[in-house]
Amino acid sequence: MRRHVRCPSHVSRRAIGLLAFAIGLCPAAHGQSPAEDQAAVSRLLNALKAAPDEQSAAGLESRLDETWLRAGTPAVTLLMSRGLRFIQAGDDSDAIDSFSDAIALQPDAAEAWHRRALARYHAGDVAGAIQDLHEAVRLEPRDFSAFRTLADIAANREDWKGAYAAWQNLLAIDPKTPGGEERLRLLKRKAVGEDT
Repeated sequence: MRRHVRCPSHVSRRAIGLLAFAIGLCPAAHGQSPAEDQAAVSRLLNALKAAPDEQSAAGLESRLDETWLRAGTPAVTLLMSRGLRFIQAGDDSDAIDSFSDAIALQPDAAEAWHRRALARYHAGDVAGAIQDLHEAVRLEPRDFSAFRTLADIAANREDWKGAYAAWQNLLAIDPKTPGGEERLRLLKRKAVGEDT
């Protein structure tokens, strides 16, 4: 396992190099202002809440996930892409490093916290994953994917009340998430012993 020496600001040399590279990409890489990005996310979330069926919801979920992955600065977007490639390759340690670098550059990038949580969970750091997920939903309280991950982790730990609460939060944002009502009934049975 490779270890990176951290600069005093906790930003790796690799992240600093990527930042310098991305500064040149800045005008072309981001066609919208942060306010425009946030407005687009709000429109998608409103559409998600009003989705007529699971198929529509699934399409909106994908668009939102993609939007959140690209919502950071150009350097953060590069680090996120890199982290995703590491996850796909099964390299959790380097994925964690990439997402940590993204967080160091842009601490309010909720999706970086969410993706690092996934990498930490796969690496066996359950407590770290849960901490990261709580930070992700603090930064973006409408992050249905983070609530889904919280529910999955809680269910894997047989924390049925925690899984049920997280799934309720997800459904408040994304009422037509595929399989949502069925899973809510299952989690409620396990959490409180009754059907919805």
